[in-house]
Amino acid sequence: MSDAPAGDPVIDQPKSAPHDRETAGPLDVSEANTVRPYVDLGGVKILPRPELALRLEIEEGSKRVVAVALDYADSTLQVQPFAAPRTSGLWHEIREQIVEQIARQGGTTQTLDGPFGPELRAEIPAPAGNGPGVRIARFVGVDGPRWFLRGVISGQAAVDPEAAEKIEDLFRSIVVVRGATPMPPRDLIPLHVPANVQASAPGSAS
Repeated sequence: MSDAPAGDPVIDQPKSAPHDRETAGPLDVSEANTVRPYVDLGGVKILPRPELALRLEIEEGSKRVVAVALDYADSTLQVQPFAAPRTSGLWHEIREQIVEQIARQGGTTQTLDGPFGPELRAEIPAPAGNGPGVRIARFVGVDGPRWFLRGVISGQAAVDPEAAEKIEDLFRSIVVVRGATPMPPRDLIPLHVPANVQASAPGSAS
């Protein structure tokens, strides 16, 4: 999902989040344990764990980091943090937009009640040139204090309960750093490459 165009109306919607979000995550930076050894990516902090590989998705033209991809448990979790209103949520509206986008691609979606609240299970046609078939993905979202965190789950965690549990725990462990800078709702909270890591290839950093 890219930034919403400037001027788009933001409709007041209730926040969508697990009842225990403030203690079990995803956490706001004000709720996190500051002594834990997080990897600082700007808008999000990631807690390292064995066999977790982190990749940064870089926008080709602007060279800015637009998403964080976490490879773990034979799955990939892509996360993006967005600015949000203080009292209302974004996930209900954004889910509708995702449904429309996938329908335009010829895919199908199903709304399910997942561990984070409503989520989408999508079947998306494989890109042209990759042969027949569909890609299964789960779209999850959590509204926090002045931020919204979106996750896209693919690989084993989209279909296998054991892998799903591991990826869901990984999503819970993410810390969002909204910052004090005024931002329009739905703008991507800035992400950056960690100070000791260099971009390894166009489109990604590891």
